[in-house]
This record gives sequence, C-alpha cells and structure tokens, in this order.
Amino acid sequence: MKSSVLTRYRVMAYVTAVMLLVLCTCMIFKYGFDMGEDVTFAVSQAHGVLYIIYLVFAFDLGSKARWPFGKLLWVLVSGTIPFAAFFVERKVVRETLPLVTDGSPAAVKV
Repeated sequence: MKSSVLTRYRVMAYVTAVMLLVLCTCMIFKYGFDMGEDVTFAVSQAHGVLYIIYLVFAFDLGSKARWPFGKLLWVLVSGTIPFAAFFVERKVVRETLPLVTDGSPAAVKV
C-alpha cells in the first residue's frame, strides 16, 4: 500500500474532526444562545462535504488494508462522534504503518 493512501486518510480525519468540533460549538451558540444561525448552516454544509470525502478516503484505506467490516464501520462512523476521530486516527496509523511501502524497489540480497 502506498503512503499517500494513509496520508490522505490522516489529513481528512483531522479536518473532519476539527470541523465537527467547530460544528458542535456553532450548535451550542445556535440553540443555547439563539445566535449564529447562518454560520451554523455554513459550517454544517462544509462538514457534510468534508465528511463525504473522509468516507471515500477511509473506505479506500480500509479496502487496501483489508479490514474486517466491523473495523471499517467503526472508522467510518468515528467522523460523526466528537473527539473520536482523533483517537481512531492514531490507532489506525499505528496498525497500518507496517503495511505502507515507499514504492521503491527492494534491495536484492546476494
């Protein structure tokens, strides 16, 4: 598996997690203080689009790493739970880093 697959997943995991925290903050302001309705709408739309991109990259990584369905489902859902994506991303990187190849040919032992 190429390192770019893991890098794309990592970037989108962080972006999605941060946007989810921003969305949660906006929701608190919208429903708790009755302000920021337009900002909340814009942030929710942005998070939705970014989450779809995250799903594509996470599914790509999961299919190349040959994860079981339960693990793939947990990784996909973690983008909807505040703070979960940060922890899941670290665990996924630890588990998939040994599968990453740099793309250069291996040295032949004589």
